[in-house]
Amino acid sequence: MTMKELYSRLAFENPEDLIFGKAKTPMKYGFDLEVGNGKVIPEIKFFPKPNQLKSRETTVDTYKAITTGILKRSAFLGIKDVQLELELPSQLTKDVKLGGEVIHAQKEILEKYKNEYGINSALKGTVADIRNETKEGLRGDSLDLMIESFEEISENGVDAVCIESFGGKEVFVDALTQGDISGVLFSTGLLASIDVSYLWQKIVETVRNRAIPTGDTACAHANSAMVLAGGFTEKMISHVFAAVVRAVSAVRTLASYEAGGIGPGKDCAYENTIIKAITGYPMSLEGKSSACAHSSLIGNIPMAVADLWSNESIEYTKLYGGMGPEVSLEMLFYDTSLLNTSIYEKKERILQDLIIKSNSLNDPQALILTPENSIRIAKAIIEGSTYYERSINAAFEAVKIINESKEKLNLPKGELRYIRSITTDLEKLPDDESAFIDTMVKKYTHLSKGFLPRSYEL
Repeated sequence: MTMKELYSRLAFENPEDLIFGKAKTPMKYGFDLEVGNGKVIPEIKFFPKPNQLKSRETTVDTYKAITTGILKRSAFLGIKDVQLELELPSQLTKDVKLGGEVIHAQKEILEKYKNEYGINSALKGTVADIRNETKEGLRGDSLDLMIESFEEISENGVDAVCIESFGGKEVFVDALTQGDISGVLFSTGLLASIDVSYLWQKIVETVRNRAIPTGDTACAHANSAMVLAGGFTEKMISHVFAAVVRAVSAVRTLASYEAGGIGPGKDCAYENTIIKAITGYPMSLEGKSSACAHSSLIGNIPMAVADLWSNESIEYTKLYGGMGPEVSLEMLFYDTSLLNTSIYEKKERILQDLIIKSNSLNDPQALILTPENSIRIAKAIIEGSTYYERSINAAFEAVKIINESKEKLNLPKGELRYIRSITTDLEKLPDDESAFIDTMVKKYTHLSKGFLPRSYEL
């Protein structure tokens, strides 16, 4: 297995160039689907109800019904480009043959609608991270089974593959609850990056030229912090802290591209705004469209640079307007129609400016993901030569960005204290990475159940 050199240059240095529908490296795959080449594509995610997965027969039939419904709605609305993402539940990842069978059935339906209606489409498969760090660490039989799943869905025609890996989360949970920024750097910046790099080298080697290895997502880290931060009420953790977690998470997500991932990045990686600035690959993103699954204050911001505009997984259930995935697809389609019309009319920068202004000062988590600030964090990351340096740089830059706009953000006193405390904690970190790792290993071996340093070759 070979690993790419660390990124040392930005693909996008000018915020005006980092915009929706346009990537430095456009991609064409699946049934003639083009991404990042001058338009934004709707991407629909879906999830069956548990009782619809009771048997092999009902599982395959349910996914056929979901896929047929999505393509029927596409034809009904005149949608010419669409991507479907199947997030394999754990049972489809563990039952490797069944996962392959579902993919095969879905691809047949996509091909049918390509032939009959000219719909350009692609199917992305997300393998579940079924590893159990408490029992076997991250390098046991469960990992082997995950790699088998990647192999099987690739053989059965999936166009792109990805995963929401959770390496480092066993430490991150404790770091988050303690408000320990050094623990975040250790878990998300170092441990997760080590695991992502290891895992994605295996994924890239496994799928080879049969499917596109797209990229990882910090869902288990930064999205967990985002959800716990909540809204203007019911806040469980600091929003400033959650924003810094997001910036650091870009380090571990970037590791999947340095291990051979080539995009388009997975939608629930809100940090993909930063990843696009570095790699130039097309990115799938979600925001307001993910309200069917979770709420956030980030809302419109990811749309500003999206190449694929996605929802979060919506349940296959009956709504007044049809089944959930079909209804969600229609809303995504009209979002992308607006974005694409602005591109065709050469008014995309006007629309992007309005998108950013509508939401960027709602919350620190939104602010750091604007095109301008994504580029600032991206630049800080690539200036580091190790995961440790990159994580510190990302955290410092995020706090700096927030501090510069603290009055406009109208942050309460508690959040202002976090700006100061995080800055102080970052300034106390040792320059010696080995000393930092030794301290963190001792601390979290004691605190975190399931943390096995050997899983990260420490």
